[in-house]
Amino acid sequence: MWYNNILETIGNTPMVKLNTITKDIPATVLAKIETTNPGNSIKDRMALKMIEDAEKSGLLKPGGTIIEGTSGNTGMGLAIAAVIKGYKCIFTSTDKQSKEKFDALRAFGAEVIVCPTNVDPEDPRSYYSVSSRLEKEVPNSWKPNQYDNLSNSQAHYEQTAPEIWEQTEGKITHLVAGVGTGGTISGIARYLKEKNPNIKIIGIDTYGSVFKKYKETGIFDKDEIYPYITEGIGEDFLPNNVDFSLIDHFEKVTDKDAALMTREVALKEGIFAGNSTGSAVAGVLQLKDTFKADDVVVIIFPDHGSRYMAKMYNEDWLRERGFLKDEKLTAHDIIKKKERQEIITIDCDKSVLEAINTIKSLNISQIPVTQKGMVIGKITESDILDALLENPSIKSQPIKSITTTPFPFVDLNTSIDKISAMINKDNIAVLVEDQGNIEIITQYDIINAISG
Repeated sequence: MWYNNILETIGNTPMVKLNTITKDIPATVLAKIETTNPGNSIKDRMALKMIEDAEKSGLLKPGGTIIEGTSGNTGMGLAIAAVIKGYKCIFTSTDKQSKEKFDALRAFGAEVIVCPTNVDPEDPRSYYSVSSRLEKEVPNSWKPNQYDNLSNSQAHYEQTAPEIWEQTEGKITHLVAGVGTGGTISGIARYLKEKNPNIKIIGIDTYGSVFKKYKETGIFDKDEIYPYITEGIGEDFLPNNVDFSLIDHFEKVTDKDAALMTREVALKEGIFAGNSTGSAVAGVLQLKDTFKADDVVVIIFPDHGSRYMAKMYNEDWLRERGFLKDEKLTAHDIIKKKERQEIITIDCDKSVLEAINTIKSLNISQIPVTQKGMVIGKITESDILDALLENPSIKSQPIKSITTTPFPFVDLNTSIDKISAMINKDNIAVLVEDQGNIEIITQYDIINAISG
């Protein structure tokens, strides 16, 4: 058996039992693995449905251009369908999305315009506004508007939900899904509640998004809106596809918990999934005491881990955000291992001759330069030699005339790898502030810390 084109392979994704990560949950927890769709995400389903409905209604004409604001996955689904059906694509997205997503979209011939994240949806620079403007400017174009286009949720009502019902033999008691456009959770929820009104629908939200508070109070609170890292879920407005009447509960998950759980899913279940999967699994674990032994909990795993290699699967990225504790030696460890000695500094108004005498008497090669007690630069043997060769009379001048860029400061938690990379011929040391005292770390100190 073969398929006539790649679009026919969308859907019929597998369901897999989670075992290790959910061992403390009494219920059966199942993952609906949407990464097996051709675009590696659940968005393939609704992308094709929106295009087919637009073709039927005459909104999308042959040779047209599809213009959409997308974080990547919807764009991928639209781009794949556009290749098969002969359309062009222009996508707008935000600068918080991973570069891999943009590269993937461009691989299918799409044009990608990156817009700032931290602006209101109404701002002309936002990815919503830019896509709307382009739709007016580009001839024979169509904007799917995944947020308000109800073909989005209808795709999941017609296809995803029946698959879940059949795969669980109607035993599903809880559906858990991240909420972004709202199409996935609302479409599945409508079908499942028609089958069994007692099925609980749990939406996963993120801190910085308006969904949870709006569901619980009916208030759209702009104070709830602030930048967040988690991709693919949460919003700063209310899409038409989010049917709050069908969602029983919203559970918020922090950026850190979502990022770390994304990695745990790969490490403990062998499933290479994306950031919103991490959010959903973390949300289920937060709610573990609400599940019973005979419950069947289905979690939507929307997309693939390959789109997050520079972020959630990158340890340096995690460390920079304080999400991952660095097990390697840090500046604090290096200072503890070195002999305590008072750091020698010299005031910028002292003469070059005084600097020479200090370097000679103490047998050192460099001195941080201060002004009113603050480090403003450095002076080294080579700086002095260069200056004297150029102008021997400079000895009587203040050293601020030949002071160079200060040694870089690092904090106590900076890893030994990063410190080592910062030390080179231009920076032969780094400075650390430790309880009000300034400490200096040289290459020798790093060697001593490693070998000790």
